[in-house]
Formats: sequence, C-alpha cells, structure tokens
Amino acid sequence: MSEQHASVAPLPTHHAAAMRGRDPHEHHRVATPLELLFDLTFVIAFGIAGSQLAHLLAEGHYAAGLTGFGLAMFAVCWAWVNFSWFASAFDTDDWIYRLTTMVQMVGVLILALGLPQMFESIDKGAHVDNGIMVLGYVIMRVAMIFQWLRAARQTPDRRAACLSYATAISIAQIGWIVLIFVDMPLLPTCLCAAMLILIEMAGPVIAERRGGGTPWHAHHIAERYGLLAIITLGEGVVGTVASISAIVGEQGWNLDAVLICVAGTGLTFGMWWLYFLLPSGQILHHFRNRAFVWGYGHMLIFASIAATGAGLHVAAYYIEHKAHIGAVAAVLTVATPVGAYILLIFAHYVYLLRRMEAFYLWLLAGAGILLVLPLIAASVGVSMTVCLTVLMLAPLVPVIGYEARGHRYGNRALARALGTPI
Repeated sequence: MSEQHASVAPLPTHHAAAMRGRDPHEHHRVATPLELLFDLTFVIAFGIAGSQLAHLLAEGHYAAGLTGFGLAMFAVCWAWVNFSWFASAFDTDDWIYRLTTMVQMVGVLILALGLPQMFESIDKGAHVDNGIMVLGYVIMRVAMIFQWLRAARQTPDRRAACLSYATAISIAQIGWIVLIFVDMPLLPTCLCAAMLILIEMAGPVIAERRGGGTPWHAHHIAERYGLLAIITLGEGVVGTVASISAIVGEQGWNLDAVLICVAGTGLTFGMWWLYFLLPSGQILHHFRNRAFVWGYGHMLIFASIAATGAGLHVAAYYIEHKAHIGAVAAVLTVATPVGAYILLIFAHYVYLLRRMEAFYLWLLAGAGILLVLPLIAASVGVSMTVCLTVLMLAPLVPVIGYEARGHRYGNRALARALGTPI
C-alpha cells in the first residue's frame, strides 16, 4: 500500500518583513490574534473610565464626570482607532510590528492607571492632573509615529499618506507633552485639549487624500469595530453584576435580583443585536469615502455603550443607598446613554444607506416612549428594578421592527446603493 504524503503547511515565523501594504480586496481577512490581545488592554481602560464616571454621577457631580469621561473616551478610542486602521493597511506581523504593538499596550495600561487622578482633579476644579494619562497616550502615539515612518520608508507608493499621518501625530504629541508640564486651570486646559484633538482628527482626513491614501480593508475594519463594540458592551455586564450584588447584599436573592439580571442582560443583548444590523462592511467596501463619518462617529457609539455600563453602576449605588441623587436622576444615567446609542445607530444606518424611511421614525418614537416611561415611573415611586426592566425594552423596539419589516427597506436601499438587483 503506497503512502500518500499530504502537503504540510510550514510553521509560522516572524522574521522582519518589508511593510508593503495589504491587499484591500484580500479574501477572508479577519482580526489577528495580536489585534485581539491588543483589544484586551482596552477592557481595563473602559472599566476604569466607566467606574470613575459612575462614582461622580452618583455624587451628583455631573459636569466633572462628563468632562473627565469625554477626555478619557477620546484618548482611549482614538488610540485604538489609529492602531486598527494602520493594522488593516500595513500589518506585517513580524517581530518589529509585534514589539511595537506591545509598547502601545503598555501605553494603554499607563493611560488607564492615570484616569482616576484626572477625574479627581477635574472634580476638585483647580487644575487637570493628567500627567500619567497623557504619558500613556503619548507612548502609544509615539509608537504609531514609528509605525507610520516605517511604512513610509518601505511603501514608496503610499509614502505621502504615511508621512502625513506621522507629521500630524508628531505635532499633536508635542502639544500633549507641553500639557504635562504646564500647570493651567481647568478651562484653558480643556481649550488646549480641544485644539489638539482637532489636530489629531484632521491628520487622517489630510493623509487619506494624499498619494491614494492607505490600503485598509473594509470588511476587516468593520469586524474590528464590531469586536470593540462587544468589548465595550462588557461594561454593561459588569454593571449588571454590580446591581445584582447590591440587591443580594441588601435583601438576599429575590424577585428584584432576578429582574435586574434580566434587565441588565437584556439591555446589553438588545444593544448588541442592534449594532450588528449595520451593513458597514458592504458599504465601506464600495464607498470608501464614507469611512470618516462612520469611523469618527463610532467613538460616540463606544462612549455611549461605556456610559450605559456606568449608568448601571449608578443604579447599583442607588440600590445600596450609596448614591446622593434621586431615583429619576439614577434612571436618567442609564436612559440617556441608551437613547444616544439608539440615535447614533440609526444615524449611521441612514448615513451608510443614504435612505430614510418613515418606518424608522416610528421605531425611534417607540424606543423613545420606552426611555421616558421609566423616568415617569421613577418619579412616582416605582422601584429601580421595574424601571430598568422597562428601559431594557427600548433597544428591542428597533430590533423587532427591523426583523419584522425594516429589513425589507434596508435590502432595497442596499441594492440601490450597490447597484445590484434585489
């Protein structure tokens, strides 16, 4: 009996390789293990930012909490966004790329460890103690400068775009470093931060218009954003556990604990289902110019998801009688980010498909009613668990509407956009 030798795939190696740019039409392009490992560091960052926001909201310090949360979310999300788009275009997975990514992971952790000091200083109102946070951010961004310069040297046809990225990041980092050493009051610091944020966000807009831009992969990018949305939704699960623990600690296992479990899990599940109704990959593959609004807008989506988890933490504080706000305010800390999330998903859906239907407005109205009802219920003394259970239904309205009827409108709009038969 003759032996048949099947071909054996070679073992992987990670020797230095030329950074030539990936094929934007590559089949079966998926997230790499390194990208998934990189994402895990953001679990820590989102968790700390959400925890700090919840604490300040429960104390009634809304302005300080939202200001700190806004700065934290920009730093965290923007660093992730830049890495992910670069990886989609130039991931070589050699040892140089891997070690540079590890440096960025260290930067994420340093940034996360600096968030409590930043929140506390904003709450006190004297100045912004953002030195550790900015240090972590700069470490991540300097590593990205190295990556862009490497791509510029080894990918001549994309050199102009890569150098534009490196230049914009370098200018912004000089400004961020200055903020570490210059002690200014809160308002001037926020104004300087806003200017630097504009520089950071203008960089990709300029770069992608030079030398043909970068060869990012639409379906890969859509998957990466979806994975970060899932990671951020984990804050909702953590918030649910905190609320359940608060009830069990006060009353033991009872109906309220079960309702909170259903409400928190159902809310997270509904938001997850709603997110993945977006036809992002298909549209971005055909209309690459829509990537900026889609990509930048997602930072607000991620922030609203993380804020929802923080709101569930506030509900836990309220149940434990540790919050210094009323029931309506506590419910509002959950209802507001959930409402923002639903609006943002609808806005992205309409933007991608370039089509608005009256049916969508009815779904928004239905979701809106279920966001307002818990506030009314809380104002007349209905328990927090019942209010959150009603609130859970808000994202399920557009989900059910889409599955029952809305997908027909979406299919027609998608076929019209792509020029294909229905």
